Order: sequence, then structure tokens, then C-alpha cells
Amino acid sequence: MDRNHPQHQVLHMRRSLFDQGYIDKEQFIQLEELQDDANPNFAEEIVTLFYTDSARLIQNIEQILVNRPIDFARLDDILHQFKGSSSSIGAKKVKEACTQLREYCSAENAEGCTRTLQLVKQEYAVLKRKLETYFQMVRQVG
Repeated sequence: MDRNHPQHQVLHMRRSLFDQGYIDKEQFIQLEELQDDANPNFAEEIVTLFYTDSARLIQNIEQILVNRPIDFARLDDILHQFKGSSSSIGAKKVKEACTQLREYCSAENAEGCTRTLQLVKQEYAVLKRKLETYFQMVRQVG
């Protein structure tokens, strides 16, 4: 297959998501395998739900961190949700950043939480851009 062929480019992009550690290969392949003729865009739809949910969770985390005293129990609950939804689509780097943030939360370290939230937001933004590009390429190939 020609390297410039759109299907080759999609496969290369997908492989790079795995190789760079943004996506857990096994989890993402399981998600893609749930697609069929009745739900040809299932993986993209699930990832889009992840975006919506993540934006809400990040906003909730930010709100908790600006209020004093910080409700670390509530923060941990939200982080548990965020880590779980990240895991469900195979978002490795976002999940790892959530794990770090939960460690600061467990230690009730407000400064560490605030700093690490920036990492979570960064990893989420990079993943979102990369997956949007990937799914756009998938749609173009058909």
C-alpha cells in the first residue's frame, strides 16, 4: 500500500497514538471492535462522550480547588470518575495524570493538586486534538 494512501495514513496515525503512549492499544482496539454496520462510528461517539464528561469533570475539579476549605473527599470522588472514564477509552496519559492528582488529593496537598491539574488539562487537550484528527481521517477514508 502506498504510504500516501489515506488508509495507510490512518493506520500510521493510530499506531503513533499507541506508540507515543496516548492510547492503550488493547482498550482502544476493544472499543473499535464494538463497531458494526448498525454503529459504524461507535468508538468516535464514545470518545465524544468522554470529551463532554471530561470537560464537566475538569470544571468541577477547578471549582473545588478554588473553594476553601478544599473538599478533598469530593475531589477524590470526581478524580475517581475521571480516571475511570479515561481508562474506559484507553486514555493512558490522562489516566496517569489523574492518578498523580489523586495522590496529591490523598495527601491533602492543595498546591500539588493545583499544579497537577494543569498536567491533566494538558494531557487531555493533546489527546483530544490527536483523536479529533484521527477520527477526521477515519471519516475521510470511509
